[in-house]
Amino acid sequence: MSATTRVFVARLTGLSVFDPLGDQVGRVRDVVVMFSPTRPQPRVIGLVVEVPGRRRVFVPMTRVTSIDAGAVITTGLVNMRRFEQRTNEVLVAAELFDRTVRVTGPTAAEAGISQAVVEDLAIEQTARRDWIGVKVFVRQLSGVSPATRAMSRLTRRRSGKTMLVDIRDVVGLHEQAPAQSAERLLETYEDLNVADLAEVIHDLNPKRRAEVAAALDDERLADLLEELPEDDQVEIIAGLATERAADVLEAMEPDDAADLLADLPPDQAEHLLQLMEPDEAAPLRRLLSYDEKTAGGMMTTEPVVLAPEATIAEALAMVRREELAPALASMVFVCRPPLEPPTGRYLGLVHIQRLLREPPHAPVGSIIDKDVEPAPATASLETVTRTLATYNLVSLPVVDKDGRLIGAVTVDDVLDHILPDDWREERHDLEVKR
Repeated sequence: MSATTRVFVARLTGLSVFDPLGDQVGRVRDVVVMFSPTRPQPRVIGLVVEVPGRRRVFVPMTRVTSIDAGAVITTGLVNMRRFEQRTNEVLVAAELFDRTVRVTGPTAAEAGISQAVVEDLAIEQTARRDWIGVKVFVRQLSGVSPATRAMSRLTRRRSGKTMLVDIRDVVGLHEQAPAQSAERLLETYEDLNVADLAEVIHDLNPKRRAEVAAALDDERLADLLEELPEDDQVEIIAGLATERAADVLEAMEPDDAADLLADLPPDQAEHLLQLMEPDEAAPLRRLLSYDEKTAGGMMTTEPVVLAPEATIAEALAMVRREELAPALASMVFVCRPPLEPPTGRYLGLVHIQRLLREPPHAPVGSIIDKDVEPAPATASLETVTRTLATYNLVSLPVVDKDGRLIGAVTVDDVLDHILPDDWREERHDLEVKR
């Protein structure tokens, strides 16, 4: 073991984990400890490590051979089963940081600190090569308003005295104290993209998921819901106030929102639709009218649509929008007015690569590709899949019986229906020899 025997958890999270040959296994995301009523110092039982594929696995401390300032070295065998927290296990970064505690002992009394929040936890290796929690870095709580604390989390400028105290002098570190704020948990994982954050949220218990949902703004929560399994989506949306649930549904992609509404009891889904703005609810009602595994049921109702006289410069400006999904940005659909689905007569499509090769002032109507036949709303999943594969497309226009564009099916919509229902939460019981 490295000469370094004391490590602070905040510095440990994010470190790369390597096998003995120097190949990277993943990154440390958290530390797992267990408290015991007969032992004042919690025992560190392992690390939560994020491996390729965004999977979070458990690495026992018995597999850790070295920890230094830049890396964690493990033995070569890594269990790739996804980490599932047990009832007697505590995640230090996710649950203890920002917890309110009471500090005792002469050192704290001399410093005038009694109520404090946990900023960090120091773990240390014993002579028996076990790891235990030994010190707590705390920040004074008294005299700091909730508003100031909230602002300090945003600015990272925290106020109040700090000190490092023995873990034996900290009361309320486990069980008796309220859980860490959802804001601090989100701060811990702020470097994750939405899909990775969804993995973290999925592993939380229902109560913590509800707290995190309450702490997120509508746009971020909408993005998160789109990445979660259906059961988690239903649980979270059902736990929100109905007015906020309607706002979050409005912020979701129409096809994802319609899928979520279809999983709710019909009365609840209808109530939410009535609370939504009429122009936001109308596309969802249209999507819900089609069978789930047809082009109409899978499509999004917000493709890029332009009139034939629009210039290529205008088209490029439309597909350049940051909020537009890459699959939808791959092509522009050309229609007669009106240009909101259901549009006027569908004329054809223009690929983004063609747009980049033409003069900016030329009209998009002059370079329409008519070889790709639009899919009728009733087209089956198999038909849509074959068409995308045949023409090497990532998006396919969908029209109604009158030839009006009503939406587009993207390749990710198709994959969501081809993959198993539980693909977002599949578990592999696999031992990988690195």
